[in-house]
Amino acid sequence: MTGIRLHAPKPGWSVDADVVVVGSGVAGLTVALRCAAAGAKVTVVTKALLDDGSTRWAQGGIAAALGEGDTPGQHLDDTLVAGAGLCDDEAVRTLVTEGPDAVRRLIATGAQFDTDAGTGAILLTREGGHHRRRIAHAGGDATGAEISRALVEAVRAAGIETIEHALVLDLLKDADGRAAGVTLHVMGEGERDGVGAVRARAVVLATGGMGQVFSATTNPAVSTGDGVALALRAGAEVSDLEFVQFHPTVLWLGPDAEGQQPLVSEAVRGEGAHLVDADGHRFMVGAHELAELAPRDIVAKGIMRRMQERGAQHMYLDARHFGAEMWEHRFPTILAACRTHGIDPVTEPIPVAPAAHYASGGVRTDLLGRSTVPGLYACGEVACTGVHGANRLASNSLLEGLVFAERIAADVTAGLRKAGGPGEALPPEASAAGTVLAGPKARLEIQRIMSEGAGVLRSRESLERAAAELARIDEDAAAALEAPGTESWEATNLLLVARVLVAAALRREETRGCHWREDRPDRDDTAWRRHLLVTLRPDRTLSVSTTGTAAFPSVTPDLPTTGAEPRSTT
Repeated sequence: MTGIRLHAPKPGWSVDADVVVVGSGVAGLTVALRCAAAGAKVTVVTKALLDDGSTRWAQGGIAAALGEGDTPGQHLDDTLVAGAGLCDDEAVRTLVTEGPDAVRRLIATGAQFDTDAGTGAILLTREGGHHRRRIAHAGGDATGAEISRALVEAVRAAGIETIEHALVLDLLKDADGRAAGVTLHVMGEGERDGVGAVRARAVVLATGGMGQVFSATTNPAVSTGDGVALALRAGAEVSDLEFVQFHPTVLWLGPDAEGQQPLVSEAVRGEGAHLVDADGHRFMVGAHELAELAPRDIVAKGIMRRMQERGAQHMYLDARHFGAEMWEHRFPTILAACRTHGIDPVTEPIPVAPAAHYASGGVRTDLLGRSTVPGLYACGEVACTGVHGANRLASNSLLEGLVFAERIAADVTAGLRKAGGPGEALPPEASAAGTVLAGPKARLEIQRIMSEGAGVLRSRESLERAAAELARIDEDAAAALEAPGTESWEATNLLLVARVLVAAALRREETRGCHWREDRPDRDDTAWRRHLLVTLRPDRTLSVSTTGTAAFPSVTPDLPTTGAEPRSTT
């Protein structure tokens, strides 16, 4: 019933809610606002401050068919092409048809997008993989920060309970195996400090990504895969974790740079910047019909190939022709980041290289955000809704968080009404002892292993080496540290998601989307136009199975599946 748990002290305090939302990005805060508006008692748990969610780092914008002549059907077509045959058509159709109104409701909540001074119409730009200008942006290149500001203000105005500086640990379940809340550790001193519990009828994971599993990433330091790891320990199914999108244009800070790296938004290319090598040659011209605006996996591969051909550590993004005024008004955040590191895009090309950016896979959900564990929902980057397939289309992530958050809120509140109220709170269960890693050293070692063996370029040899090294770390983990803490729990979560990613990447013997196998360079639709599903066994080994088709099975085991039964399990 309890699944596998992190080694942690028993909860020393608890609070009750109808719904607990873990995460404070666009997905989490939208769920919280919609549930609260329907009368539910909501508690938001966030790892840092309320306005420190991953959303605020988003530069480019939010994609939706808002422009004249654009349609949801055209948005759907671009999304399916980017997803390389693994998108769920119904999920994408849901995204693109409900997306425009969801953006309008976001504006009604208080988000202010850039508009034309004369007409007041929302300004739209274009990014990779899009055949039309459909990316709404704010503050030039500070879209995520503006969306976060608006949602945080709305949450505070609504009086929604929040618990900040809290690392979620594990899922609580009731006697029937339904989600009944979470355990968490609050970093700090006060009424709620140390390990506690939030008991609730529904749990919504909106914990963001897992980019910190690699040495260089655009993700903040808090993106350690906590939601995916929690779901796996609770018995939930995850899917498509091998499809990690490496953003093509991340500011190159040197061969030894680690941690969060400055992103150079795809919108810069959307406005006309060129990718060039040291000789100024535009190597993406002729490589794809959209050149620099090809889908991200194509551009990342193009950059890596050119780097290999030239024996270079990076390529360049040339936007000197923008001029100072355009840089200062359209891309002030990127301009400031570049200048901080001694690069002036107004007068020189920007050195760029791919870095880990976005997890297209995650906790598998249906169109209502329900996972395979009753009462446990997931949305945003932590979820795998089927929208992204093998490669996310640029700026679909904020839209996905928005659309599916609203769907989750509708399902959760409908369930609360049917249940006749929150009912009696369930007591937290004791945590079972398990292995845990010894903090920063293990984290750095995992990042090194993953960057060397499971980065942009992968092969059976590199992945098998990574799998062996991760297994060694797992075997050497302490059975029970006397005083585990945040760094130990984060490293333990990173190890689990790294093991799943490598196992899935080894199993998928083809190149598709952002999964690039050097030893299997071709896409194989006959054998591999299907998903990989992973669960964690009680002995902490991984069960990896494949769906029979590109369709996901139902998340509810006793309902007929939409795809064939899993083909095989290892």
